[in-house]
Amino acid sequence: MEDQKPDDFKRELGLLDGTMLVVGSMIGSGIFIVSSDMVRQLGSAGWLIAMWVLTGVITVIAAVSYGELSAMFPTAGGQYVYIKEAYGKLVGFLYGWSFFAVIQTGTIAAVGVAFAKFAAYLYAPLSDKNILYEIGDFKLNAAQIVSIFTIILLSYVNSRGVKNSKILQTVLTVIKIVSLAGLIIFGFIAADATVWDANWANAWTAQSLNVDAGEWLPISGVALISGISAAFVGSQFSSVAWEGVTFIAGEIKNPKRNVGLSLFLGTLLVSVIYILANVMYLAVVPLYEIATAESDRVAVVASQQIFGSVGTLIIAVMIMISTFACNNGLIMAGARVYYTMAQDGLFFKKAAQLNKASVPAWSIWAQCIWASALCLTGKYGDLLDFVVIIVLIFYILTILGIFILRKKMPNAERPYKAFGYPVLPALYILISSAICLALLYTKPTTCGWGVLIMLIGIPVYYLTKAKE
Repeated sequence: MEDQKPDDFKRELGLLDGTMLVVGSMIGSGIFIVSSDMVRQLGSAGWLIAMWVLTGVITVIAAVSYGELSAMFPTAGGQYVYIKEAYGKLVGFLYGWSFFAVIQTGTIAAVGVAFAKFAAYLYAPLSDKNILYEIGDFKLNAAQIVSIFTIILLSYVNSRGVKNSKILQTVLTVIKIVSLAGLIIFGFIAADATVWDANWANAWTAQSLNVDAGEWLPISGVALISGISAAFVGSQFSSVAWEGVTFIAGEIKNPKRNVGLSLFLGTLLVSVIYILANVMYLAVVPLYEIATAESDRVAVVASQQIFGSVGTLIIAVMIMISTFACNNGLIMAGARVYYTMAQDGLFFKKAAQLNKASVPAWSIWAQCIWASALCLTGKYGDLLDFVVIIVLIFYILTILGIFILRKKMPNAERPYKAFGYPVLPALYILISSAICLALLYTKPTTCGWGVLIMLIGIPVYYLTKAKE
């Protein structure tokens, strides 16, 4: 009966719920913010759209590759299970350790911080400029309190059962898709031909913005590679967390079919929305204004051009709904990983228990406490660098796992096979590996810390193993 443990969950989620979890977890705050920094790094319309297209293509390739694994192992824990089956318990533990220490909790913290950033538009005292308490270098601001409050609230909702969080996720995600589609459509209606032509005049001339001097500097060679990798952090962060649906496979009806299909439909839909949103930005906002948007809120600048002064409030409400739904999905999915790890003896024993509502409440609250602590540590940008490098490393390892498992388990049932195997999965591994190396080279401090935290998991694994 050992293999049946994950099925103590209730299978209450259908294909729509799975797809909405993918979409809802992916679309957080990134699409409304990161394009500003991307334009500062690369300074051209062509490069901006190219980065979003590249991100979309490799995200969909990764998602359809995961389909093979999700059909082979249709149980709770998803990506953790795939890594453990391909590489053994140590690498499985390293993923789970990184997932708890950095990936899921860091993403929840960054999305919570973004929620607070836009809540301050509706009520200024909620801003991060409102310092409530100060001791030495540490400053506690109102935005941090808001972000922590939302994480606690959503953790409570999720601890009460999957049905409540499922309804909340689907309703908020539908609102999010409709409002983003509306913004894009109204943006194209309000498009300014002069702005569009000027933005595309030198579409492939890469340049970086010297913000202090207010001038563009042409870049090439190493500077261009640096700019591409820095820009890619933004688009990649906006496109992570789609694998969350694999973590809750134990609660999905017909998981062998629906998990893979949810991954494909969700990532494709989000990638198309992201590319269209950026084309819309270029149709209504001059490049320099995209690059210098206050607090990087490029969507606010675009919305003001489209709707006038009320545009700021429209975007603020949209982003608050978007980030709230995003964190609901992340909190729901993340706890299932710690539950499965605990079942394997690789996490605190209490995490292996389900409560009366058939959800891993202890895991939800442990995740809540650590994510709340991370809200107190850093700025949005630092949290992004921190998370993206680790996410990419484990995406690469998981997709490489498809090749390993084909050798290791040649006769295993594979109801679905990775699309374009071996070419597309190999292409993903090559592109993502190049991006990881570029990130470590150009952002050694933040990305380096992320990698260091992951590697600390090795001695932790052996120390905890010795105690068993």
